[in-house]
Amino acid sequence: MTWLRRTLDSSLGKKFLVAATGIALVGFLVVHLSGNLTLYADKTGQSFDAYAHALDSNPLLPIAEVFLGLLFVAHIVFALRSNVRNREARSQGYAVRASLGKKNLSSVSMVVTGLVVLVFLLIHLYDFRIGRLTMSEGVSLASLVRARLATPLGAGVYLLGVGALAIHLRHAFRSAFQSLGVSHPKLDPVLEKLTWAVAVIFGLGFASFPIYFLATRGAA
Repeated sequence: MTWLRRTLDSSLGKKFLVAATGIALVGFLVVHLSGNLTLYADKTGQSFDAYAHALDSNPLLPIAEVFLGLLFVAHIVFALRSNVRNREARSQGYAVRASLGKKNLSSVSMVVTGLVVLVFLLIHLYDFRIGRLTMSEGVSLASLVRARLATPLGAGVYLLGVGALAIHLRHAFRSAFQSLGVSHPKLDPVLEKLTWAVAVIFGLGFASFPIYFLATRGAA
């Protein structure tokens, strides 16, 4: 297994691990956004609360949460190590970097937006995961989410985190395919459009919650 360890420890190997863990996290975003959209299903919040209850009552939830946590940590560690390796190689004219195309806001701010998303994730967990443990009996999670996002501070923090996520995805999703070897002159324009679609869909999808509940003052 020495060859495998050597391969994964290489610059390309690290890029592959960043891409693989990143694609897996996009899958989580799909599930998370789909569940959150139940907030719009009714005025009472019953659909969202039923969704949350179904998750909590699933015996596999603790395992899934541990796996997801490890996935986040692995993605961050691999990404930072890859970034350090790229900086070291840049002075030597690292050729692979040129394949990523022209620089843009998303590509040059990957570390910054990634760290902003990480801080937002911790705040998000504190608000809605730990916050659930302190809720009074009979108080719904939907009402907690609405109340939090109906405040300028809560909505502002959420929008900042979502904005950083969208910018991060704009480059990360396209780069992931390149790192996984998915690239072809005829396929690249399609992947470019798909990358934009992913960034816009998740950006607008998640941003809709604070915008809506701030505008309606927490109403359904």
